[in-house]
Amino acid sequence: MSKKELERKIGQLFVVGFDGTTVNPKIKKLIHDYHVGSIILFSRNIGEPEEVLQLTSDLQKEAKKAGYEKPLLICLDQENGVVSRIHKGLTTFPGSMALGATDNPQYAYKIGLATGKELKALGINWNLAPVLDVNNNPDNPVIGVRSFSENAEKVAAFGEAMMKGLQDAGVMTSLKHFPGHGDTNVDSHLDLPVISHEMERLENIELVPFKACIEAGADSVMAAHVYFPAIEPEEDIPATLSKRVYVDLLRKKLGFTGVITTDCMEMKAISNSIGTEKGAVKALQAGTDFVMISHTYAVQEGAIQEIVSAVENGKLSLSCIEKSIQRIQMLKEKYTSWRDFHFPEAKDALQIVGSQKHRQLAQTVYRESVTMVHNHQLLPLNTEKQPKILVLEPAQGAMMQVEDNKGNQKSLGAAVREHVPGAAVEIYDLDEIKKAVKGIITCVQNYDYIILGTLTVTENSPVITLVNQLLKENKKVIGVGMRNPYDFHFLRNVQAFINTYEPSFPALQIAAGAIFGEEEAKGTLPVNV
Repeated sequence: MSKKELERKIGQLFVVGFDGTTVNPKIKKLIHDYHVGSIILFSRNIGEPEEVLQLTSDLQKEAKKAGYEKPLLICLDQENGVVSRIHKGLTTFPGSMALGATDNPQYAYKIGLATGKELKALGINWNLAPVLDVNNNPDNPVIGVRSFSENAEKVAAFGEAMMKGLQDAGVMTSLKHFPGHGDTNVDSHLDLPVISHEMERLENIELVPFKACIEAGADSVMAAHVYFPAIEPEEDIPATLSKRVYVDLLRKKLGFTGVITTDCMEMKAISNSIGTEKGAVKALQAGTDFVMISHTYAVQEGAIQEIVSAVENGKLSLSCIEKSIQRIQMLKEKYTSWRDFHFPEAKDALQIVGSQKHRQLAQTVYRESVTMVHNHQLLPLNTEKQPKILVLEPAQGAMMQVEDNKGNQKSLGAAVREHVPGAAVEIYDLDEIKKAVKGIITCVQNYDYIILGTLTVTENSPVITLVNQLLKENKKVIGVGMRNPYDFHFLRNVQAFINTYEPSFPALQIAAGAIFGEEEAKGTLPVNV
């Protein structure tokens, strides 16, 4: 076999990303020279829906020209909620914990189906979802509201429903982050988390949703950059590089026959230890099918060449590569077809993107998810008396490495002003709030009610000091957890607290409606606060 042929075999095992909203020379080279199997899109690649469809069509045209047997798998993280790569034009659907708060897995199916239909219309055939992590650690910096619940059975039920919905829309799915990223207090984008539980505990909690979804027909599983000493005795070897995780646990014990993919190998848990290129070899030796390298062209090409050398040196067998290609091709057979890519005729499919039917579905689910956590005989407020209202809301910002910050264009203040146009709105910055407490207290004297939005409150947060001071001044404070339900744990003294699980504008509109008695917050907490 020539080196060129070997490179093209190896290339099929890669999920790669690139910069820009059009096909650039680097991604073209990866398609033509290496026949990469999949492309991952991020918000940097996303324009208007027509531009996304043009991009995916152009990528597939390049693959066709390069002689691909089957089209590219084009994937992204459209988990909905706080991790959504596409915002423009797409329906804003509730994310995992908001779905969990409805207590109705059927909504997860419907949202999965609608999300899948919109992605498919844009030429995207693989969604890196659902998240099956059981969020049983309130301090988890990377999962949190990306999880359906802290209850393993509930995560299993909602995860399976979401998976089925996406699949029924013709979109491939990925269960993540195997064997479970829910009980960590370290973000694997930044360092290597360790989960030290015994195997019995992992089987009773972390593995429950994965087992259920594998039995229900999972397409692919994404491994986590997390070290599990109970599974992998070699110190500091994350699941992404562990044969015991891939082969002994996932393949043999859980009977998974689909495609395994790594999480991005440029995350610091890998890049700061073994290094991305060497890590790619080790992941394939351990038993992954896809190696994901999302960002840097030189690293993508370097990893392919590192794997070529490993095959030539006998450190990695060609038969393993061929088995992975077979598994990938089976999923391509199921989820891709050259018939799907005929731009501009495919523009008709865009009518489903952001359709009224999907927006109504999202609204219904948000209504069932927004949760009245606490109400001490304060709500609803009577607007006929023209109360003076001040909204204090946090400066919007991505809370985790994995998040985008493009979706949060409208705010809690805007939602409140739909009911009380004269409401005052002040944006607060956590870094500045310590210095500003006295100023805020002076500023609130003329208001009857303070509506305080929070994103994530921790034990030493200056927001706690601010709230205590407001209550000392006998102010009526209504908390709106715009993301993290655990915020209530630190703000129990407020007279009312509503949680939306995400700062999506439709969720904030329901919360504002509940404050003024025009909506009912019907959700139930999916975690213990």
